[in-house]
Amino acid sequence: MSGASLRQRFRDINAEGRAALVVYLTQGDPSPAASVDLLAAMADSGADVIELGVPFSDPSADGIVIQEAMQRALAAGGGLTSALQTVRAFRDRGYTTPIVLFGYSNPIFVRGIETFAAEAAEAGVDALLTVDVPIDELSELHEPLANVGIGVVPLVAPTSTPERIAKVAAFDPAFVYYVSMTGVTGSAFQGASGGAERVRMIQEATNAPVAVGFGIKTGPDAKEVAAYADGVVVGSALVRRIAAAASPEAACAAVAELGQELRAAMTR
Repeated sequence: MSGASLRQRFRDINAEGRAALVVYLTQGDPSPAASVDLLAAMADSGADVIELGVPFSDPSADGIVIQEAMQRALAAGGGLTSALQTVRAFRDRGYTTPIVLFGYSNPIFVRGIETFAAEAAEAGVDALLTVDVPIDELSELHEPLANVGIGVVPLVAPTSTPERIAKVAAFDPAFVYYVSMTGVTGSAFQGASGGAERVRMIQEATNAPVAVGFGIKTGPDAKEVAAYADGVVVGSALVRRIAAAASPEAACAAVAELGQELRAAMTR
């Protein structure tokens, strides 16, 4: 599935009368092998899109829950190479659920953008979200990725101006991730800043689906956002369940349970 196909997938889901469930997991937590099982558990429980976090030593946009997950993942052998192997293993099991690699730019630039793009396409990655690459510099990633059919997912914040949001359209994004509040991941959900009006403005300015994330943890949270967004993103709540699980098998059961709860809450 290419970036364009992922965008169409959002629209098909919305036509069914629901928002897309987008989930985040940190690759390598609790181990690279367990990550493949966790991806499968999320796909089986109804996740429409999976953001696979690439472990990084300085996750400055993330709160303590994901910071600790990345530390565990790095200690277990997670990282960019391992993340690509995880995606490939997931595809080898026959899963077609779209995968967005989610992370920071340094490992990609160290690897070489062209090399990364080719490897990501071969592994079965659909899109890339880099939290530390601003819109003004995104073309450096967008062009080589577009050449191999991989989309980009720009971030838009409550503080983003209409002028900056308008620039997103040039990248023909797979979808836009609207950060519902200022701060780091894992914050308490207080409702998406600007709500439906803000999301509608981003949709019109970018001609792309908009998924809302940051702080969404429960079915009621997801239901509130699903009323107006194209997609709802849940991450830290799932990562917490993995951290608390007594075994990889228990972790799979715990995230599947929450995934089912979220999916059931999101029908409009």
